[in-house]
Amino acid sequence: MIEAGKPIFVQIAEQIENDIIDGVIEEETSVPSTNEFAAFHRINPATAGKGVNRLVEDGILYKKRGIGMFVATGARQRLVGARTEQFRANFVGPLLAEAVKLGLTAEQVASMINAESVTDRMASNS
Repeated sequence: MIEAGKPIFVQIAEQIENDIIDGVIEEETSVPSTNEFAAFHRINPATAGKGVNRLVEDGILYKKRGIGMFVATGARQRLVGARTEQFRANFVGPLLAEAVKLGLTAEQVASMINAESVTDRMASNS
């Protein structure tokens, strides 16, 4: 679904990226057309096209003339790599900076993370 506060074309690109990462759309398979995205989300086809073209520029999708857009070989690996770097920059870096402020050791932080993951697994099994 379209969320407020973020450009629609960015959301379209992220939706395709997520589907590639999740394996919903596999490499060398086609993605929905800009008209399909536009109809589904009730947006202008040019807006949907802008999101798709962004992924073409990034080498995630490529165009087969007269056939449609396809996921490039290696796209999932590139997306996972980029998202991993974003995760490190957006979450791990700030987490460690706060840990340093609080005087926490790496072991204490790791212990907290492990405790959270065990708690989450126990809660999801209930």
